[in-house]
Amino acid sequence: MGGKSAEREVSLMSGAGVLKALQAKGVDAHAFDPAERDLVELKRKGFKRCFIALHGRFGEDGTVQGALELLGIPYTGSGVMASAISIDKVMTKRVWLSEGVPTPKYTLLRRGAYQREQVIQVPDDLGLPLIVKPAREGSSIGVAKVQGYSEMQGAVDAAAALDADVLCEQFIAGDEVTCPILGTGDGARALPVIRIVAPEGNYDYQNKYFTDDTKYLVPCGLPEGEEAAIQELVVKAYRVLGCRGWGRIDVMIDGKTRKPYLLEINTSPGMTGHSLVPMSARAAGISYEDLCLQLLADASLDQEVVKA
Repeated sequence: MGGKSAEREVSLMSGAGVLKALQAKGVDAHAFDPAERDLVELKRKGFKRCFIALHGRFGEDGTVQGALELLGIPYTGSGVMASAISIDKVMTKRVWLSEGVPTPKYTLLRRGAYQREQVIQVPDDLGLPLIVKPAREGSSIGVAKVQGYSEMQGAVDAAAALDADVLCEQFIAGDEVTCPILGTGDGARALPVIRIVAPEGNYDYQNKYFTDDTKYLVPCGLPEGEEAAIQELVVKAYRVLGCRGWGRIDVMIDGKTRKPYLLEINTSPGMTGHSLVPMSARAAGISYEDLCLQLLADASLDQEVVKA
């Protein structure tokens, strides 16, 4: 928990919740902050497995997963490759599009390489409004909804300050939903879909974690058949990325066509008091404590160590 990313504050909240839950279930669990301690300590102190409650860079991007592979300590969630692809919204889109998974149209701008003319042209290609975001941040950090040409440069520069790759994305007007997935491969299954109703449609960092103004609807109240179709789609999207353990996929449903578009996947979702995976699990009859225990039990390695 903790770590060095922009989502450190959220990670500490997630980690505190998970730690309390595991200890309540009788697990000999301890907090470990890789921003303050060397990961080698995990091996030295004899830890048997790790529950990753890190979010963002150095925790959700394959780096800590690779270190744990080298240490031979099983961990929760996706492995090195799936984590590295999934944190990168552009790479995720490329994989999804190659597999026929619908995702909004996009334009990629690279820090230091884009000219003002290119920035101004983006709305011509994607329409207005549109979304600008860093390619590898989470929790809506650095995300801007651009309403007009005059807002483009500022939004792109702000995102570029956080990431070398800036994703400009077609805006889909309609219902915002999210769907968690548990399990691996053929055993992966979707939990209930949650519909998110944020103040003025603005589901930002503040409204995600620090206010009670956002409404979360479970059951989601979508038209008959839509929830099942979204669940089927997110499980496919999860599998094609090679994810395992758990994840959560954010989806926009076009208000006119009712077509779902997948935005991104979280491979180390939040576990705070406002977080959505525990909320969906609870609707499926799984308590927070049992969810944590199940995820820990599924901890694994990409490469199981074969001892001579």
